[in-house]
Order: sequence, then C-alpha cells, then structure tokens
Amino acid sequence: MVEYPGTQWKDYELLDSGRGEKLERFGKTIMIRPEPKALWDKTMGEAEWRRLAHVCFRPGAGFGKAGKEDSGTWERLKAMDDQWYIRYPGMQQGLDLRLRLGLTAFKHVGVFPEQAPNWEFIYSNTRRLAEGSPASLPKVLNLFAYTGAASLAAKQAGADVTHLDSVRQVVTWARGNMEASGLDGIRWVVEDAMKFAQREARRGKLYDGIILDPPAYGHGPDGEKWKLDECLFDMLRSVGRILSPEHSFMVLNLYSNGYSAALGETLVREALDLGAGAEMTSGELALNDKFGKALPLSIFVRLTKA
Repeated sequence: MVEYPGTQWKDYELLDSGRGEKLERFGKTIMIRPEPKALWDKTMGEAEWRRLAHVCFRPGAGFGKAGKEDSGTWERLKAMDDQWYIRYPGMQQGLDLRLRLGLTAFKHVGVFPEQAPNWEFIYSNTRRLAEGSPASLPKVLNLFAYTGAASLAAKQAGADVTHLDSVRQVVTWARGNMEASGLDGIRWVVEDAMKFAQREARRGKLYDGIILDPPAYGHGPDGEKWKLDECLFDMLRSVGRILSPEHSFMVLNLYSNGYSAALGETLVREALDLGAGAEMTSGELALNDKFGKALPLSIFVRLTKA
C-alpha cells in the first residue's frame, strides 16, 4: 500500500525530483533540497529549477555521516521570509492545521508533507474513540513529536494530548503551531522518549493512542543516545505496556533506509501483545511530483484495537 497527501492541499506541491534532489513549493516559497531516494533524472532542466527556486540547501561537512547527514547551509536565490505559515485543510471536516515553516541548520523546514495520510488516520481514529466514550477524552501520546502536526490532529479530534520531544526548541515551535491553529491544552514534555515510556509503564499509565516517528540517530536532553537499530524493539515493548489493550490505536513511522513495511509489521507483532480484535496495516508514504514520478519517503505501520 502506498499513500499520498490528498489533492485538496494547495499549500504544498512537489514540482519535480531527480538526481538526488527535490523541488518543492511550500505556500509561495519554492526550495531545492537533497533527496537521496530521487535516483532518476530531473524532468525540468537545472536552469529551470534555479529560476523557480527561492532557496537551495547545500549539504555540509556532515553529509554521509550518521546523525549529521542533514547538516548544511541554505543558499538564497531570491528574497523570501525567514519564517512563514502554510495551512493543511484536512480531508475530514474539522481537521485544519496552520503550521509555521522556517529554514533550519538542517535540511528540514518544520513539516514533513508526506505525513498527511498519518494525520488523517490519527484524526479519524481519535474521533472514533472520542465519540465512543463521550464521558472522557481519549489520551494520546506523541513520542519524537517534532513540531507537532500529529499532536494537533489528535487535539482537533478531541484528545487529551501529551507531546514529547527531546529538543526544547522544537517543542516551543510546536506550541506556536498549536496557538496558530486556534488550539490549547496540549501537555508539553521535554524528555528522552525511552525514559518517559518506561516510567509511564512503571506507573501503570495507559494511553488510547500512541504515535512514534523515531529518528535513525538522536540524543535525549541529558545526552541519552538513541540508535534506531538498537533501541526500536525495546521502545516498542515499552509502548506495548502503556497502550490500552482495547479501544486504542498506534502509528509507527520510519524513515531509515533499508526498513520495509514487512519489517515494521514484524517488529510491532513481536513487541506488542496484539490480542483479539487487533488490525494492522502497513505501507509506504510517498509524494508524486508534477510529472507523475512517485517518491517514496517513509514506511508506516498502523494498529487499531477494537
């Protein structure tokens, strides 16, 4: 299964891809960013890319080094704002996000557009839980939560949301996105995800929805080391201990090269006690450029418990 953002999203467009790069439009801003998975030729010429783009990311000394591969510098080609907003009008009534973008020291800009299908899944499943138990709000935990689009989707659907990331600056960014989207009441946590999940398990805490989008490499606020290949299975085991045994959902997203949907399903099946009534789906998240070239970027595993 391959899923793409819906055509209703007018503030994002993948214009072209190829030769290890992608040409994207976020709102009115067009940028060139590295994309190792774009192994084919560009459809438009190099000069046309440069003519259209406002800014281009140039990989730095960390390119090719684990944990540093996205570092580099931005080359401005036209006048543009340092920060700007885009809107994600969801495919479902009530899902409508406003997200701030900006140029970071890495190639990221504050949103991963291919994640839109996951936002839709989170929103619909949170609404299902909220409508099924109107006396209490479903509790949703977003681990490795970055700038919070998934947290906002859960909040708009009626959840009591806990948003966790190890980097204080991106948690502040997420709080700004919450306010820009007209929301409030999200619980913010700056902590190592593994430590938090293990502590919640010891306390007997349960969540009705858990979202995980772990990086290949990372560090907690106190220097804790995260390496996906070594830590993911234990992380999922901890998640299994804090996910409600029924009437719940989980989303796992993985960007690491070499990971497949089948591998993700096996990890989830072996780490969690699925129980009766559990349904699992998996696949790839991808973007289509204007010329019909599909660019796969991550794999997902989604679990629902009746």
